[in-house]
Amino acid sequence: MSGEQNLKKNLKQLLFLMVLGAGFLAGGYASAEEQSDARQRAQVHTDLGAAYFSAGQLGVALEELNLAIRADSSFASAYNMLGLVYMTLRENDKAEENFRRSLSLSSNDSDTNNNYGWFLCQRGKIDDSIRYFMAALKNPLYATPEKSYLNAGICARKKNDDVEAEEFLLKAIKLQPRQPQALFNLADINLTRGNYSESRKFINQFFQIAAPTPESLWLGMRIERRLGNRSDEASYGLQLRKSFPDSPEAQALRSGKFE
Repeated sequence: MSGEQNLKKNLKQLLFLMVLGAGFLAGGYASAEEQSDARQRAQVHTDLGAAYFSAGQLGVALEELNLAIRADSSFASAYNMLGLVYMTLRENDKAEENFRRSLSLSSNDSDTNNNYGWFLCQRGKIDDSIRYFMAALKNPLYATPEKSYLNAGICARKKNDDVEAEEFLLKAIKLQPRQPQALFNLADINLTRGNYSESRKFINQFFQIAAPTPESLWLGMRIERRLGNRSDEASYGLQLRKSFPDSPEAQALRSGKFE
């Protein structure tokens, strides 16, 4: 049996056990029909849809999420997940429709506000996207506010507002110091400003928690070049050429284009 078949089998077993468990909990207090509560089934199918989405099985995820909506057409979380799936499939009209439907049912949901904000950011609607990130952060029960601060920071950089971006990114690492994307962007912002020592601090923190990428090695190399640390500059350059020889950054290094 293939890995995909095993995953599908395991998730279907999970669905059976969850529904069976719900029946046991309700036993003695409700009829068999009441045990099959619409919201419970919608939640189960949404959880399965999210699991398939995480596994990259988008077709099966859509099937489960459509089953969730069929069970309960007012279940906001299912529409949020549908928005994510359609965004990944680049079916933007459907993604927007489902995000908006989710928010019409649960306007204060932080995850949906964050996801819709990211969707808008990718469409170039930066100011609109940041408003949704801020809406996500208004909920005091939001479990991962650092995500919305990070996304707001990344999107602010897209409109070349590094002042606002830095403010958001610093809030992200205050909540979650081990946030590599925030650290990378803060290093890049400080390099642009000429704050080379501060830039070096952030990129070193990045390398402590994340695997090197062409972008991070290129950034580290340029920081050390500006600081005059030729040995560290050469070390980053060697890693870049060796690990990512076909990357645009390695090509720029070979041609001597450091900016």
